[in-house]
Formats: sequence, C-alpha cells, structure tokens
Amino acid sequence: MPKTFHAADAHAGDREVVIVNKNGVEHEAHVLERQGDDLYVHYVNADKRLDEWVSERDVRPNTDAHEDGVVSNGNGTSRKRKRGSTEGEGEGSPRRTGSPGRLDAQPPLKVEDLGPAAITEEEYDIQHHKQITAKRNFDKVIFGRWQIKTWYFSPYPLTETETDGDTGTPSAQAPHSASKIPGVSRSSIRSHGRTSDLFAGGLGRSHGTGQNSTLWVCDRCFKYMAEGLSWELHVKKCTRRSPPGRKVYQRGAHIIWEVDGAKEKLYCQNLSLFGKLFIDIKTLFFDCDNFLFYILTDADSQRDHVLGFFSKEKVSYDDYNLACIVVLPPYQKKGYGMLLIEFSYELSRRAGKVGTPERPLSDLGLRSYLTYWISTLVRFFRRLLSVLPPDTAQMVTTGATADVSDVFVQSPSRETEDGSSFSRSRRRKSTKGWDGEEIPAAALATRTAQMNDMSDPMWTSLRALETTAHPDGSATTHVVVRCTLADIARATNLRIEDAAFALNECGLLVRWRKERTHLGTVKEESEEQAELADEEESVVVVTREMVEAVAKERDVKRMCMDLAHVLL
Repeated sequence: MPKTFHAADAHAGDREVVIVNKNGVEHEAHVLERQGDDLYVHYVNADKRLDEWVSERDVRPNTDAHEDGVVSNGNGTSRKRKRGSTEGEGEGSPRRTGSPGRLDAQPPLKVEDLGPAAITEEEYDIQHHKQITAKRNFDKVIFGRWQIKTWYFSPYPLTETETDGDTGTPSAQAPHSASKIPGVSRSSIRSHGRTSDLFAGGLGRSHGTGQNSTLWVCDRCFKYMAEGLSWELHVKKCTRRSPPGRKVYQRGAHIIWEVDGAKEKLYCQNLSLFGKLFIDIKTLFFDCDNFLFYILTDADSQRDHVLGFFSKEKVSYDDYNLACIVVLPPYQKKGYGMLLIEFSYELSRRAGKVGTPERPLSDLGLRSYLTYWISTLVRFFRRLLSVLPPDTAQMVTTGATADVSDVFVQSPSRETEDGSSFSRSRRRKSTKGWDGEEIPAAALATRTAQMNDMSDPMWTSLRALETTAHPDGSATTHVVVRCTLADIARATNLRIEDAAFALNECGLLVRWRKERTHLGTVKEESEEQAELADEEESVVVVTREMVEAVAKERDVKRMCMDLAHVLL
C-alpha cells in the first residue's frame, strides 16, 4: 500500500503584510521572518532575489490590506475566517444537517476536526520545497576578494551534527540554530529523503543567522566552508589555477573551458551549488554525470578567474543547448552572458541542430535571450537587405556593366555589424577587453566562410535585386526577399517560435499588406473562375529602415564571440 502524505498546516505560513519605506518610496511587502528589530521581507510582485532585511523603524502596518480569509463583522471590525467554511458559519452559528429545515444544536464541525488532507508524494515534495526555499539560507558569500549578496536558496548539504535530531531544535553544536520552518513538521531530517538535501547549512550552523549568515567559498575549486578561518587555511593550500577541462574558446585573456560532469564530479557539484545562489528555478545540484559545463574565465599572470558558466545536457531529446547560465554579480553587464549564449548556439550549429534554452526562463534569462534573438535577426537583415557589402560605400567598375549580386559577400570586418559600416574613421583599439589580439588573415577567411552559407536558399533563390532605370540614365537597385518565417529561422539557426517571439517583441510584425496570389492558368473561361483562381493573402513587410530603427532602439551591438577563436 503506498505511503500517505498529509498537507502541512495551512495557517502556519500566513504572512503579515506591511509597508516598507525604502529610499523615500513605499513598497508593499510580506514579512517572512523577525529577528529582534529586523524583519526579512518579500516585496509584492517582485522577484525573490530582492528579498532583504529591513529595520523595523522603516516598516509600518498595511491598514489597507484585505487579504483572503478576512471578512467583516458588520460593526467595523474584522475577523479571520476558517478556510473551507462558508460566510455566516462560526462557532455559535447553527449548521444544517440531516433533513431540510432541521437545525443541529451541536457545535459545527471545524476544518481542523477533519484532519489534514491527504496529498500525493509529489505534491508533498513541491509543498516542502516551496516552504524551505522561501528565504535565502545565506545572506552573503565570500568568494575570493568579493563579498557577494546572495539571491536565492542553495541546498548546501548538512553537516554530520545537523543530520541527526530535529532541525528546529537548538543544540550545543549549533547555538545559533534558526527557528522551525513554518509548515514543515518532521520528526527527523531523514523522515523524507527527497527533501533532506534541501535543509541547507543556514538552518543550524554556528556561522550566524539572518543578515549575518555567511558562506565562504574558494574561488579556485568552489569548495565551501562555514568559517572564515577554515577558508583562509584552504586558500593558502589550494593549487588549482584553472578549471579542470579543455579549452574550447580563447580570445585574449578570455577562455571558455569544457568540463565533463562525469569526470569532475566534485568540482561540478560545488560549482552547481554555488550557481544556485543566483538561480531560482533550476534544480541541478548533485547528479552532474549527464551534463557538460562551459566555464568562462579571465586570465592574469597567476591563474584564471571564473566569470560565469553555463551547463548543457550531453544528450537532449528536445535539442536544448543550455540548461542554466550564471554570470557572477561582480561581472554582470559586461557582455559575458551574451558571449556564453552565443557560444551555446555555436555548439548547436556545429552539431547540425537548431538549439534553444531549456524552459522555463527566469526574468533575467528571458531578457538576455530576447536581446540575443533580436540582435541576431537585426544583423541578419542588415546583411540580407544590403545591395553592396556592408563595408562598401561605393563600387566603381571599368568596362562591362557590373553585376552587384556577384560582389556581395560578407565583409570580415567586425566594425560593420553595428551599422557604422560607412564611416571610414579609424577607431583606437584598446589593449584590454574584447579587442584581444590581431586576427590572422587565414582565420579571417575561415570566419567569413562560416558566418555566411551562401548556398542557403535565402541567398540563392529567395533574394532578388530589382533595378529601376531613371530618365537621366541612372538607376536605383533594391533588395527584395520573399520568404517565410521558417526560412528566416533556418538562416539564423533559431527556433521558429523563438524567431517569431523576437520579431513580435521588437515590432517588426506590425506592417502588413495584401497580395494577390494567382493560382490558376493564364487563360480562364469565365470571370468567376478567375476570381476563384486569384486569392489574397496577408504578408508582413520588413524594410531596411525598420531594421535600423529597431537596431537603434534596442542598441544592437556587434557579436561578442569571434568564430576565429573557437577551438573546436
């Protein structure tokens, strides 16, 4: 007989609604925990990474809150109603039982008297997971020379002293043990194996609680410690200089390493646990055998410093090219996340697949991928809708009439991708950052051939040049491409749904027109047959002016990744 699980007390997790004054602006928030004069709050309609400790002097009760379960008595006061009861029923109100019209004089049956509702094991796991991960178990992490404020809960394993006994009971080994989690009632940490790994160190360790809870992590091997002294001793002895894998991309000091989760289990487990401090919806912690990790580092004269990483399944039946991606907070907004995303799509392209990230996407992940999709489409449309090569302002021929379609090839210059191709002014190159080292001529030719598959139907049969003559002998040439959404997705190596979403979000699907498509033969016997043979269809019109407007609005930049430096 399968084991029966019971739902936790529904009222154990009720949260007080308050108004927090933050920098002169009032925000509605739920109180998750109290410690002395400090409150740990979650702002309404905000991500959990914004949860924080605030002083009680900056908080006032929300008198306008009308939460579910609060009903009026009619005399200006309010009371809390038991869930499952109907309005008007209470301890002193009669309850109809038996035949109609008969009132039972005995007290009504309360919801608590019915006992906890039976739920499935999966629902039990989900409920416990939400309750346990409602608040961060570490407020900050010491990572090398950085002190980073954490965003989310991470299930760092229990110590030996925390494994035994009640999780909510203070002990001599854990004098600062946190209070019992609301709604989680378990006699032992081993009473339910699926959630035992979620009771992480912040619940009962001597490193501090609340806003003083600190985790110490080695920035070389990602080994974690609860005490600063142990961390200092480990850092002095740690000899790792780079991730334990092979180089798959290197441009200047920026290197991407491929690490096999099956070969480097401990390193990848520690890396996943550390990354979970900044990811909310992914659940990869300990089973890393089926995953590859791609770690971005920046090298100095001593060693490689980790900037971020992404993981992907070795075998994905949905052709996902990325499971989770993390750029450490000190290195965000510098283009490193875009470099990792571009590299994940390059892996899919080399494997002959059309990849996409694993769902669901976080709010930051969706924003980053939308930027990538729009940038990819804008750069593609710029090349596609150009009569001359992007870095050519004028073409002069001697003798026979030139065919501009023969001279259109993608320029190897990266400066042309940002729309400033017609400017001949030379930009001073930096000695640091994305400029890197000079690219050999052979590598330039290789990159040009890889970036442009001129055998694609988009270039061979769907793209046409229409030249209109003028009375003065001159002519105007326009590029006209008649294609489908599937053609665009194939040429850009994007999923059709991803390309459609990006085109809609950037406003390139707003211009429509009707075109008549002739379906019959040249000769028709009657007008009715001719009307049936002709059919109107709606087509989307995208012009170069629209593309440039989107590029300016979205601040589309050139690619961060350089194919000449891919080492695969």
